[in-house]
Amino acid sequence: MYKRNINLNLYKTFYDVALYGNISLAAKKTYTSQPAISKAIKKLEEELNVPLFYRTVSGMELTSYGKELFVYVEKSFNNLLTAERRLIEDTSLKRGKLSIGMPSNIGSFYLFDKIMDFHKKYPAIEITIMTGSTTKLIELLDAHIVDFIVDTEPFKPKDNDMIVEKLTDVSYAFIVKKDSQIEEIEKIRCLKDLQNKQLILPVPNTANRLALDTLLFHKGIEFENVLNIHTSEMIISAVKKDLGIGYVIENLLDNETRALKLEETLPKVGIIMCYRKAYLTPASKTFVKEYMHLSISL
Repeated sequence: MYKRNINLNLYKTFYDVALYGNISLAAKKTYTSQPAISKAIKKLEEELNVPLFYRTVSGMELTSYGKELFVYVEKSFNNLLTAERRLIEDTSLKRGKLSIGMPSNIGSFYLFDKIMDFHKKYPAIEITIMTGSTTKLIELLDAHIVDFIVDTEPFKPKDNDMIVEKLTDVSYAFIVKKDSQIEEIEKIRCLKDLQNKQLILPVPNTANRLALDTLLFHKGIEFENVLNIHTSEMIISAVKKDLGIGYVIENLLDNETRALKLEETLPKVGIIMCYRKAYLTPASKTFVKEYMHLSISL
């Protein structure tokens, strides 16, 4: 059987250089001398008998061998970080961390109350909330920076270890400022009545927009005056300035806005939670069990 001692320091140096793409930056971030890092990389390449980096003017670029190795090394160090957290935390939750990834619009109406209740019950747990696109959130989950993701459908799992659970459904609505001065707004009864109105919609080809566009296509309706905005928060801000009629998740309505009552049933969207069970810590498992009401053994 092939056995040999593994020098973890060499792999940690490789990981740092690959992560920062530059020896000088890696040296600065890890408080290590540049010659020591160069020597460690050279030694690892000699031991593996393959080149791991291309030396370029701008820094260090992974070779095909380096890219393959980085996948395993990154996963290994992330596993160590998770193991450390699981050993530090205990089921009494007298210490530990909870990190959640989500789009900002979901947090404002679905998660913030749950998070505050959890914080009051377990004040010693440090809570971090990170926002971003679905792609970015998956990267954070893979890097063990967040414990789980709460997002909207459609959500495609990256692999079989990534578990996706449906939490609830929410509806979309066309909304206006409560005292809106938009002409003949009270006469709007159906989607066709919106054709000539100034609309503020999510950006095309996003999850928030696709279902609406499909509905409009089947009804043979095409909106003419559209302002496309990426985030729900900015859509609502534009609506409050009376710049047009917005389209957002109905739960985001506040005391300054109201929903139009239309004949058609507008699309719903599912809210999901995505996680890797093996990497959940006591704090995240407790939150999921008590506040998401999912059956995950502690």
